[in-house]
Amino acid sequence: MPELKEGSKAPDFTLATDTGDSLKLSSLAGNNVVLYFYPKADTPGCTKEACSFRDEFPRLGAADAVVLGASPDPVSAVAKFKAKYNLPFSLLADEEHKVAEKYGVWVEKTNYGKTYMGVARTTFIIGKDGRIAKIFPKVKVDGHTEEVLAALAAL
Repeated sequence: MPELKEGSKAPDFTLATDTGDSLKLSSLAGNNVVLYFYPKADTPGCTKEACSFRDEFPRLGAADAVVLGASPDPVSAVAKFKAKYNLPFSLLADEEHKVAEKYGVWVEKTNYGKTYMGVARTTFIIGKDGRIAKIFPKVKVDGHTEEVLAALAAL
């Protein structure tokens, strides 16, 4: 799989959403898409990131952006996470991490000396043309939503 770069065509996918319905990325053509990958629902950093996108949702919508959060959690976990924090956007269940792999964010991680595979917190902005306009690797949660809004404004 070639490494994704800004300007690359965003790999299409279909995943189950928090409602159990399927969402196909290409069905959102004509919108800017903020696709953010997060490691695990209802953990401190992921909650803070999701709530930041929630709090800035009106501004993101004003930038013609559809926000999608993707994690390797099952539908039940993303549904619970969405309800608990009243998130106004779709969360995607990438249980087999196929989409994370397509986007190059399923990586080897180390925590307390243990090595395991997991999601690298990464955000992709996909332009209305279906191409990747901006990639934010190794996202630091604080200030990230502002970075995304600035990148959307520059499109």
